[in-house]
Amino acid sequence: MTTSTAATTTATTGTEPARATVYGYPRQGPNRELKKAIEGYWKGRVDAAALRSTAAELRRTNWQELAASGIDEVPTGDFSHYDHVLDTTVMVGAVPERHRAAVAADALDGYFAMARGTQDVAPLEMTKWFDTNYHYLVPELGPDTVFTTDSTKQVAELTEALALGLDARPVLVGPVTYLLLSKPAPGVADDFDPLTLLDRLLPVYAEVLSDLRASGAAWVQLDEPALVQDRTPAELNAAARAYRDLGTLADRPKLLVASYFDRLGEALPVLAKAPVEGLALDFTGSAAANLEELAAVGGLPGKRLVAGVVNGRNVWVNDLERSLATLGTLLGLADRVDVAASCSLLHVPLDASVERDIEPQIRRWLAFARQKTAEVATLARGLTRGAGVIGAELAANRAALNSRATSPITRDPAVRARAAAVTGADLRRSQPYAERTAAQRALLNLPLLPTTTIGSFPQTGELRSARADLRAGRIDGAEYENRIRNEIREVVSFQEKAGLDVLVHGEPERNDMVQYFAEQLDGYLATQHGWVQSYGTRYVRPPVLAGDISRPEPMTVRWTTYAQSLSSRPIKGMLTGPVTMLAWSFVRDDQPLGDTARQVALALRDEVDDLETNGTSVIQVDEPALRETLPLRTTDHAAYLAWATEAFRLTTSGVRPDTQIHTHMCYAEFGDIVQAIDDLDADVISLEAARSHMQVAHELAEHGYPREAGPGVYDIHSPRVPTIDEATALLRTGLEAIPAERLWVNPDCGLKTRGWAETRASLENLVAAARAVREELGTTAP
Repeated sequence: MTTSTAATTTATTGTEPARATVYGYPRQGPNRELKKAIEGYWKGRVDAAALRSTAAELRRTNWQELAASGIDEVPTGDFSHYDHVLDTTVMVGAVPERHRAAVAADALDGYFAMARGTQDVAPLEMTKWFDTNYHYLVPELGPDTVFTTDSTKQVAELTEALALGLDARPVLVGPVTYLLLSKPAPGVADDFDPLTLLDRLLPVYAEVLSDLRASGAAWVQLDEPALVQDRTPAELNAAARAYRDLGTLADRPKLLVASYFDRLGEALPVLAKAPVEGLALDFTGSAAANLEELAAVGGLPGKRLVAGVVNGRNVWVNDLERSLATLGTLLGLADRVDVAASCSLLHVPLDASVERDIEPQIRRWLAFARQKTAEVATLARGLTRGAGVIGAELAANRAALNSRATSPITRDPAVRARAAAVTGADLRRSQPYAERTAAQRALLNLPLLPTTTIGSFPQTGELRSARADLRAGRIDGAEYENRIRNEIREVVSFQEKAGLDVLVHGEPERNDMVQYFAEQLDGYLATQHGWVQSYGTRYVRPPVLAGDISRPEPMTVRWTTYAQSLSSRPIKGMLTGPVTMLAWSFVRDDQPLGDTARQVALALRDEVDDLETNGTSVIQVDEPALRETLPLRTTDHAAYLAWATEAFRLTTSGVRPDTQIHTHMCYAEFGDIVQAIDDLDADVISLEAARSHMQVAHELAEHGYPREAGPGVYDIHSPRVPTIDEATALLRTGLEAIPAERLWVNPDCGLKTRGWAETRASLENLVAAARAVREELGTTAP
């Protein structure tokens, strides 16, 4: 059956028209109004009522924009002041013991205390949401956890949308995914399995569903993205039991169980058989296999299928004809087929049409959230009434796709020739680690437990204003550079006084660790308004990787060399690694990722070589995204890790043996990539460890990791200042796994988001802790 025939059949047989929907929408507002309101609340400049008013206005605007663009069923509950998983923790009453008093005293302040911590109480652990750059707050559960229902937020937001006359569908994190994303609470045995709490959790979900039904919900969406990962028979049985129990409730709305980011695989027949009214499946990228697997299980007779055919994670225009063909095929596999983006549009910027600095030819290739909702609506009309009804849209889409495919912007023969010429020798250091480390120690002459930072120092209002003034022409380039020079001088001076051993220049000239480099590499495009939430109030503007990549000139050498002229201590050169440059960008989808990674690696290799030539003896190439980009299915891991680790070694392997190569990773689960960390062949790795209580140090030890490592002792995603005793205790824990001669002392991550007062105090405590532990070890080294 052709697409047009399928659509005509749907339109002429009286079947209900296909509906357009999405699972979530960017939260921040066109000018990051939510960020400003929340941070104003934290600083006491905005009261709770004003914050809630701003949030309500943003929700209203989002829903009305969605409806105006042709979305028939708007999502509710996806909006969050910080994180939707944290919202779920509140909904099910799983507040950690240490935060209960704060939550009881003031729900909003207690909520933020769980997210950010206070000086006296540590926050929840933070990690990546599957293979995205969004961070969620990890629930802490134990055998004594008692769940209680609080559906206030979910009911209130549904009521708001219904009052606007909209057809609304609440979206919740599903119970199985919630438990699979959880960890044992502090003090609970590591082998505790939160999934054993499922029977205790399901009655709470039943109450929430009943409350939503009573408030007017016809459908409720339960998101179960954890089921696209490899799951054991016990976990699949738990999913079957969960949806058997929820599906047979007497007092509930219709249930739509959603998955995204990959194919469902063995979980698909489990959900297809469940007594629920609908499934929402991703049909983009590797998840396109869901189509064949859905046919193999006999489809979804009698059920609703919401087909995610518009990629919700990338920014390229959809191939409408291909998507329409997929939808036409799906018509025979379900009782009804509706159209959606593949996942929440939280992961893309709001509106491509405001990017006036991007060449119009290229801008027509881009689709942000507003453009994607229009694509979803267009496809729903085409599926219902036939391709002829959307003929003009199809023609414009065809022209945009052809423009991109034939544009010289996308291909550089010199770059491709250089990448093709890479040999095995380019991927290996000239000497093994044991020989390199002896040369590095002789050159650097560092004490036991050397102290350093990850790279960035606080980005003050003055620095942001200087960049804005330069863009607006209020200051010239010379004045701007003078301000940057002064900031570097202050940062270096502070580090020397604080007693740090390996210094950094602080990165005052950098707006973002990826964007800064993207703006200097040919083949990348930078946006002005393309903000995407990373966590809480932290938003980034991922650049767009549109063509072949090359480096026209050095990017970091000037400021690194200047910083080194200010101190006799080593200054680290700071670069972002090739995998992270891809992961935190919107990558091209017209060639394999490994090919793009090799191009980026060669551009960065040139920068590494120039840093070394200009006297930099310690060079850090950050790869915080190495773990987050790991495919969700283990069968896909080996191929990914092969090109990812190769790209890192291609970047770093051209240096002398006595040049020390560092790398850095943060806020991810590292245990299943320890071998890949080893394969990077970096001399030193620093990793997030403060919130996870040095878990990664033990994972490295169990693997037999032979190189130097700095598991973090300062949680920089919280405003609290760690005490000397806390940092000392973490160092002692680290020493249980890593020998002192290979242990570094550092924060979890860069200090860009922190204020100067807390940064000074925290780093001074970090240095004091290192000195205290050195004394315990019997060394008086400074």
